[in-house]
Parts: sequence; structure tokens; C-alpha cells
Amino acid sequence: MLDSSPNQVFDFSETFAELVTQQRTETPSQGSEATPDDLRRALTAAGEAAYRWNIESDEIIWSANAPEVLGCPFAVVATGKLFANLLDHDNVTSRYDTVMNTRARDGGQGVPFQIEYQFRSEGRQNDKAIWLEDVGRWQAGPDGLPRVVFGTVRQVDERHSRDQHLTFLGSCDPLTGMMNRGRMAEALGEAISVAKKTNGKCAFVIADINNLALVNEAYGFDVADEVIVAAAQRLRQVMRTGDGIARYSGGKFGIILNDCSEPDLEIALARYLAIIRDNVIETGRGPVWAALSVGAISLPAEAGDANSAISRAEEALNEANKLSSDGYVVYKPSERRSSERALNARCATEIVKCLKEDRFKLAYQPIVNTRTQRADFHEALLRMQEDGSDELIAASHLIPIAEHLGLVRLVDRAVMQLIIQSLHTYPEARLSMNVSGITATDPYWYDQLLDVIFANANAASRLTVEITETAALNDIKATQKFVEKLRDAGCSVAIDDFGAGYTSFRHLRELPVNILKLDGSFCRNVQANRDNEHMVRSLIDLSGKFNLKTVAEWVESPADAEALAGWGIDYLQGNYIGEASIIAPWTKVQESRFEVNADPTFEVQAQNFFDATVELSSTQFAEPEALEAQNPEVAEPIPAQPVEMADVGYTESWSTDVEPAANANTFEFAPQTAAIAELDFSELDRSIANLRAALDDLNKARAAPPTEPEDATATRDAA
Repeated sequence: MLDSSPNQVFDFSETFAELVTQQRTETPSQGSEATPDDLRRALTAAGEAAYRWNIESDEIIWSANAPEVLGCPFAVVATGKLFANLLDHDNVTSRYDTVMNTRARDGGQGVPFQIEYQFRSEGRQNDKAIWLEDVGRWQAGPDGLPRVVFGTVRQVDERHSRDQHLTFLGSCDPLTGMMNRGRMAEALGEAISVAKKTNGKCAFVIADINNLALVNEAYGFDVADEVIVAAAQRLRQVMRTGDGIARYSGGKFGIILNDCSEPDLEIALARYLAIIRDNVIETGRGPVWAALSVGAISLPAEAGDANSAISRAEEALNEANKLSSDGYVVYKPSERRSSERALNARCATEIVKCLKEDRFKLAYQPIVNTRTQRADFHEALLRMQEDGSDELIAASHLIPIAEHLGLVRLVDRAVMQLIIQSLHTYPEARLSMNVSGITATDPYWYDQLLDVIFANANAASRLTVEITETAALNDIKATQKFVEKLRDAGCSVAIDDFGAGYTSFRHLRELPVNILKLDGSFCRNVQANRDNEHMVRSLIDLSGKFNLKTVAEWVESPADAEALAGWGIDYLQGNYIGEASIIAPWTKVQESRFEVNADPTFEVQAQNFFDATVELSSTQFAEPEALEAQNPEVAEPIPAQPVEMADVGYTESWSTDVEPAANANTFEFAPQTAAIAELDFSELDRSIANLRAALDDLNKARAAPPTEPEDATATRDAA
């Protein structure tokens, strides 16, 4: 024990080898060498106390400032045993354990150590406690065992608190106090390992508050946080002792069930659903109702590690979220799901490979004017050249997968480049292409298409861009911007598969399109289906009120062609009219397969179309005089009625003059948006109501919708 009289200080120059008695000086040394008093002052300034512990005698000799650092007199820490009596029971380790239970051996330089522990200077029963960092080195005696320990201690309360907080953040969720996802994965791995060793079973569950997005929107994120905390507390109430719960992410909780069979798992899942569903959650802004969707997996039978267990539980949760209400799904292996994923991977690889190797080609299918019996334009359909051969196959099977995987944007861009190249190569060509709804509503990607069009302005007037009806209405504002920019570039715009999505004609005011392509499922076998006939004739009639041109797709028979022309359809497209060909139709005359018998019951406007003496050719275009002679009634333009476009964002007046094209090479349409804005919609609304009633009857009558023909689906059709 060091005498605390002014005459006793440490001689640090001997590294605690022995104590020496020197006269203490009260002022810092002015010489070049530090004195023991300088070193004492340095210890005090650093808040550290030095010690020498003789293990054989258990005596501890302290530096003079030890009472200030430890908060107690020398007498209560004079020996190792006395010092140990003031250490907290919950300490993980102590100086004695660190030194005496080590396997390290002293090689002559001593063995270093560094530990932290909680010290109670007024006894273990007192609440006052400090955290000490103990850093030192022990030296061995002749027997190789620890004999003497030199070191320093200092208070590290602030640092320990900070470290504890970081540790908490690293393993716990600050909102609920539960394990976070990282710690949960570790615990799940441990549970699976134990189950394997004991030949037992466990389970993992992901429970998701499935209406949390609605709570966020209706009440705010602060209320959503209250719901998350309350749901966590309720789940804890019905969990078994020994099971673990974690905040997985957002409104999701991960639950680890130890020693849990499959029947036990289903009981637990039902209990989790009920505890959340059966009572509202009280929040600061009133009661909120919540519900769970739960995905679960039995372990280790269905997954051998934590990562696999988590991903497969997510798959089960994804299926549970598709249920009409709250519920749970337990993961089971699915051969179908594995096959679909393998197919997705192969198709994604094939798409990217085709893009890199320029193996996408275009086939051209004629779209025939019912008045002139000539192909006014062609739709470009995507074909894929098989690797290692010249065989071309329809790429339609790739398009749905490309859309699902997001690769269709790349395909659309490639198709646009091919079409622009064709328009440059063939000055007579007029083409249409189908743009995916994903691209049409993505400003970044449709701007890339527009850049190509604006860079080739001379070809834009001969291009029609088709957008599917469902895609157009999915994001009407984004589609409107795209359509307006296409029109500014000089392109025509068509709504494809019209009628399939029950579009209100009022939406057409917001989309300044030129053409409506009627859904092929209504146009095929139309003469033999009264419901389809009513649907098509209603669409043609309503389109005429909007001065929009109509195209019938999937025309597969002469009877359908005659009927559609008689009802006033403007254009026909399908395998009967002309199959898609990889050979550019502007380099040869295509043979027409269009043969019909004149029917005197059809209106005058259809007579020329059914005249067997007129040859259908996609490479010859009639002169204006010839067309005028065939159709004298189309020579007179509709009287001009200038109207304002302010209601749809236009600031200038447009004329509604519409003069039918007298020459296929001048296939253009005037803007119709203003005329639409001025229409009386009362009659249209009644017609639409009747149309929807017919559609409802049609859907009931269809037990199995017909399969689309290969060439009709190949477009996606042009991309």
C-alpha cells in the first residue's frame, strides 16, 4: 500500500520496478527530462490512475491520484481481493480472470491486456457506479505463472454509453426495441443449426401489416409508427417463451419459432392473425384497424440456412398478399414456379443476346383501306433470328417476359431504330409500331424514342405509333405527354386493342390520337357472333362521332372482311388480308388473298371494296383522280369549324377540316382534340352504357376466350 504522504511518489522511469522516495516539487520541471511529478500531473490530466499489483501478496500500490479517479480512498482498494469486492456482479470479466485464466505465456516482455468493467466505489449495494477501462501488462515469475501486474485505469462512462448505443443500433430496432434484421438472421441461423443437431424442427415467419400504406396515407407516418409498435406488442403477447421476434423491415416482423412442428406452426399463425385483426389499435388520432398477411416456412426441411429460409418465407408472403383478406401461406416447393423462373432466365438471356447480336428483324403486315382496297400502311412485327441459323420466328413469346423483367424498354428502342432504318431505305413505306405501355409511361425511356424520331424528322410523318388501351389509361397523364410529343414530331398515334379495357370515350379528349385499332378478339368470327357484332358496330359508330379512323385486327375470313367493311370500318388487318413477311413489300407485288362476293345489301361506300375487278396491291397506290372517280362523295371536305383548345392545354385554334386521303402516300389526319372537346356527350354516354351492358353479356357467354393467332400476337405486335 502506497503511503499518500507528500514524500511518496512513483518513479515511472523504472516502470514500476520499485518505489523511490523523492522530494515532490510543486512546479513543473524546467529541464529537458520529465520528473516523477510531471508524470503524476500527466496521469491526473488524463484522468488515469496507475497501479502495481503483486499477485503473491495480493497487494496493490496506486499512484497518488487514484482516489480521484476511483472515487474511494486507498484503504478500500489496497488488495486485489478488496478491489474485486467492488466490481459489479454483471461484469463479463475482471482483472483477476483476465490475468489468471489466460493461456498466454510471458516471453520476457510481459503479456498485455485491455478490459472494461463496472466499478462500484461505495459497494455493490449502492447504485453509484462507473465504467473503468483497465489497460496493462502482467509479468511471469520463474514458474511461468503471473507474478506482478502493471497498469492504469480510467473512467470511460461516456465512451461506454456511446459504444452501448452503437451496439444497440447494430442489433436492435430503435422503434420497437426488437432485434433488427441482421441480428434476426444470426438468430435464425443458430435456430436452424440447433434443429439439425437435435433432429428437431423450427419455423420462420414474416408477418406484414398489409394495410400500412393506407394508414400512412390516411393518418400520417407518425400514426403508422404507433400501429407498428402496437402490433409488435400484441405479437409478443401471444408468442411462446423462447421464440424470437424482430422488426424485419417497415411494417414486417420476423418471428423465429423454436421446437415447432407444422401443426404447431399453423396454430401459431392463426393466433398471430387474430390478435391483430380482432381489435382496433388505439392511436393518438383515434382507432386504427390493421390486418396481417403472413408467409411462413418449416425448417430445416424446406431450407438449410438462414438466407434461403428468409427468401422462401418472402415468397410465401408474396402469395399471402394476393389473398382477398388477411391470411397466411406456408411455403412448399413448386415445380411450376421453378420452371417459370428458369424460363424467365433463359428468355432474359436470349433477349439481351439478340440485342447484342442484332438478331431482331422486322416483318411487315399490310393494313388495307376498305375504300381503295390498297395497303395504306404496314405494321412492323418483331421477328427473332435463331442463333446459328437463318430461320426467323415470332418474338411474341418474349414480349410478356420482357415486360415483366423490364427489358422491353430495350426492345422498343431497338425496334424504333429498325423502323427508322426501314423508312429511310424505302421512301414509299408507311409503318406502324407498337410501343409497350411500360415504355409509353416512362419519361426517361420514351424520351429516347423521341430523340430518334426528332433526329429523323423526314421519316416521322410516315410513322404511326401504337399504344395499347390498357397502358394508355394506366397513367393517363404520362401517356398524354408522350402522345403530344409524338404528334409534335409529326407521327400519327393509334390506340391498340381498343375495346378490351372498357375505355370511356371521354378519355380520348385527353389523348389526341388518330386511329383506333379494335381488339382482335371482337373482330374474329364477328359475323357468327351477335355479341361481337353489337360490340364492333357500336365502337365503329362512336369512333365516327369523334372523326377517328378504325382498324379491325385478326381478320381471318372473307365473311368477316365483308361484314366489317359493310359496317363502316376504315381498315382491315389480319392473316386473310395479308400475312406478315420479312421481305419488304415495296420491292415486289404481293399476291392478294382477298376474295369476296359483292353483296347488294351493303352500303355504297363498300361497293368498290368488294369489286372483284379491283386488284389489292401493297405496292401500287392510286392517283387522286382515280380515287375521286371511284368515290366521288369523298371529294368534298367537311366544312371548317374553328374551335378553341383551351380545355386540353392548347392556346391556338385548330380547324376540324378532315378530307379523306386521296392518295395512300398522303395518309395524314388533322388534330381532332378540339372537335372532341365541343361534343355533346349525352348521346355518347347512353351509347357507352348500352355498350358496356353488351360487354357484360359477352363476357358471361364466353366460357373460354379464343387463342390469338400467331401473327396477331407477334406484334406486341411491332415490338
